[in-house]
Amino acid sequence: MKFLLASLLLLTASAHSAELQVTQGDHRHTWSSAELLSHPQARDIEIPADVAYKRTMHYRAVPIAVLLDRIAPGDHLQAVALDGFAAELPAATLLATQGARAWLAVEDTKNPWPPLAKGKPSAGPFYLVWTNPQTSQIGPEQWPFQVATIRQLAPVAQRFPALPPAADASAEVQAGFATYQKNCMACHRLNGAGDAEFGPDLNIPHNPTEYFASDFLRQYIRDPQSLRHWPQGRMPGFSEQVLPPAELERLIAYLQHMAKRKTAL
Repeated sequence: MKFLLASLLLLTASAHSAELQVTQGDHRHTWSSAELLSHPQARDIEIPADVAYKRTMHYRAVPIAVLLDRIAPGDHLQAVALDGFAAELPAATLLATQGARAWLAVEDTKNPWPPLAKGKPSAGPFYLVWTNPQTSQIGPEQWPFQVATIRQLAPVAQRFPALPPAADASAEVQAGFATYQKNCMACHRLNGAGDAEFGPDLNIPHNPTEYFASDFLRQYIRDPQSLRHWPQGRMPGFSEQVLPPAELERLIAYLQHMAKRKTAL
């Protein structure tokens, strides 16, 4: 909560130029939106089928790699949004210059972006977007918006020992853990472990594999509103293009495995 409030204060400190904090090891740099908009590598880009706006959008953006000059491909990063959404991002994907390419879109207060919905703010002031995302299977959880901080962290398994499956777990379960990190950790914790402050814990008190019967868990992951029509519901559906059937089965295998590995809060 303290981190979230600090981030909120950071972004609202100036009515004219928001600030983004980038932490790489012991080095911390604060970028203002004005600095980023005038960055020598800033470009005007087009994003078809934008994840947040569900249509083609145009942004002034900087390649995220130029802000990560102290990061190596084997490192791990996390982008944290104002609402507690915490996207886990392998550095290699962010640093890539071929295939999918990551950009930091920067909102200009003189030309603000539209609201995400009626009565909602925009995706700004900072939004991680991708060109050619399909070439690297970039999922919707890797498009964090309203970003406050990008920081280098230790890998997930090292930071949160309560998350990895047992050492002798099957290859399917181990692969499911990777799918969980990519698609679920941005919103959820499991066994109380994780940085997200957005959605419920997926193992405590009950794992979804314990209360969803038959194929209803698969249906819920594909289209949450088809089971629980809730206007305030914010969980997105994961299509087969985003989460192929084989990956969905691996994710469920991991959740079933973790239902037997609950830890006390």
